[in-house]
Amino acid sequence: MAQNYFSSDFKLGILGGGQLGKMMLYTTRKFDITTHVMDASPEAPCRIASDDFTLGDLMDYNAVYNFGKQVDVLTFEIENVNVDALEALEKEGITVYPSSKTLRTIQNKATQKLFYRDHEIPTSDFSRFAYLSEVEDALENEALEFPFVWKAAQFGYDGNGVKIVRQLSDLFDLPKGECIAEALIPFKNELAVIVARTKNGDIKTYPVVEMEFHPEANQVEYVICPARIDEAVAKKAQDIALKTSKAFEHVGLLAVEMFQTEDDDILVNEVAPRPHNSGHQTIEASYTSQFEQHIRAILNLPLGRADNKVGGIMVNLVGAEGHTGDVVYEHIEEIMQLEGVTPHIYGKKQTRPFRKMGHVTIVNEDINEARRIAENVKKTIKVISK
Repeated sequence: MAQNYFSSDFKLGILGGGQLGKMMLYTTRKFDITTHVMDASPEAPCRIASDDFTLGDLMDYNAVYNFGKQVDVLTFEIENVNVDALEALEKEGITVYPSSKTLRTIQNKATQKLFYRDHEIPTSDFSRFAYLSEVEDALENEALEFPFVWKAAQFGYDGNGVKIVRQLSDLFDLPKGECIAEALIPFKNELAVIVARTKNGDIKTYPVVEMEFHPEANQVEYVICPARIDEAVAKKAQDIALKTSKAFEHVGLLAVEMFQTEDDDILVNEVAPRPHNSGHQTIEASYTSQFEQHIRAILNLPLGRADNKVGGIMVNLVGAEGHTGDVVYEHIEEIMQLEGVTPHIYGKKQTRPFRKMGHVTIVNEDINEARRIAENVKKTIKVISK
């Protein structure tokens, strides 16, 4: 008989208690699936909505192992998790999705890039370095030239751990450890496709989204779905996302971030094996949100429709510069008066510059009208401190 997840003694575990976990809990509460969450912060957004909340360091082997022993299926909402503990749990019969093997490859940007090369997945040219000093040597020996993109091999997030290097002095303050240097690609668009995959190999892809970035913070400002691109380019992006998904054989979600080059080639930038910032608009705009789809996929339930009901745009709410402390969402009522606007507040009580504090979805039958309203939202709401 199939596993009964609903109103039963089945336990789902989520490593990481941030906003992505909180939005997964929208689904586990809807389906009445008992959910345990572990996070290092007593203030984590998930602490109030999960059935059981454990304080623990996600990089600590024992903390992850002991937490995992209490649940039937384990997933994560952040890549910085102790993979050795996940592997040990799998050997003892705990289901971990996406698997420790998938996460191990993705966790390290150098390993991830080599994976694309091995599987003939188009990606920008790169060199891998064990130490930052080797980058300086490569420049001196003319094996590498400016400009290029430096990426820390591990622990980067939200634009941290990435820097465009145009001159030697740009290297001075960077972490000294393992890194990659990527060719700087002139591109028209940054795109993303989220692919959901079950253990049985059932697959659904979401429509291609287009990401507009904040020039200074290197953070996404707007996610636009569907992307305002040619149908042939969208098809190419979907096909490459599917090829990438097949290569990883992941279970759950895989968000595939891509560049559309000046010549309309598609290059994979990087992937995330979890719900992703480029899919938040799916809560309001799609038939099945990315969070519900992730839960369905890891529990081997039938996948939901992944197409759009309506055009959607997502605006990140990040802490304003010059504000640190107790958060205030200034003018939130004003944006709620606008057509098709829904704010999501993550539950982080403390703001600081560029910290992700929430997002706003704008839905409209006309994507250009949605984009106009999104700009209004962006200009109006301010995330400040008291």
